Amino acid sequence: MNPHFFRQTRPTILLISLACFLHASALAKGRRPPAGGRIAIVVDERLSALRIRPELSGKLLQRISRGRFVAITGQTRSREGIVFCRVNVTRRTHGWIQCDALISKMRVGDDERLLGLVKASEDFDRIARARIFLDTFTQSRLRPTVLMLFGEAAEEAAVRLSRDASRRLNEAEMNASGAPQFSYFLNYNGLDRYNRQGIRFVFDRGQKKFHYDGASWREIMRRYPRSPEADEARKRLDAIGNTQYR
Repeated sequence: MNPHFFRQTRPTILLISLACFLHASALAKGRRPPAGGRIAIVVDERLSALRIRPELSGKLLQRISRGRFVAITGQTRSREGIVFCRVNVTRRTHGWIQCDALISKMRVGDDERLLGLVKASEDFDRIARARIFLDTFTQSRLRPTVLMLFGEAAEEAAVRLSRDASRRLNEAEMNASGAPQFSYFLNYNGLDRYNRQGIRFVFDRGQKKFHYDGASWREIMRRYPRSPEADEARKRLDAIGNTQYR
């Protein structure tokens, strides 16, 4: 190897490394809860308008995305009867948001309130809100119920994803590439947002169908074997059986 190569490329490698480090730091910073108050999480983005004043007519600063951490620093009731929380979003971004958009681990009853929202949600919204519940309320007595809802929603998603992937993936192109056909299905980009929610799918090669891998049901069996959900979790796990890479 030419020693001049290392001298010539070292600055470039360092710059790339620095850029990667800064990018990773920025991502980590974006996920870090802001300081200055009681930590809460946005669960209902339909109500998550950050306003300059605690009024529904207040000027919109931005809309806070679902799953975002905020720090509650105050609370007031508007003339319309809506309770607003004053929140820090970042060190420089503050404002008022309708408290109904938020849940807090420290507020009594918020696990029940979020469970109600999870039950009323559909499709990916149910999965995303259930994921927030599972990450936040790790000791809640309602956790087995949410684990079951999470798994059921994941298996329902598997049915839709199987149909979508079969329609979008061109069999002739897959065969022409030489790569195993099942690998195209397990790399299907429709799985990505579910993967980010901690959901993994297995693939039945014979039927060309996805199935949820059953992680939430196994947690029920492991941690809550005497819960009302345990029998159903066992049935679900028996149903998926040996699907993986079959």
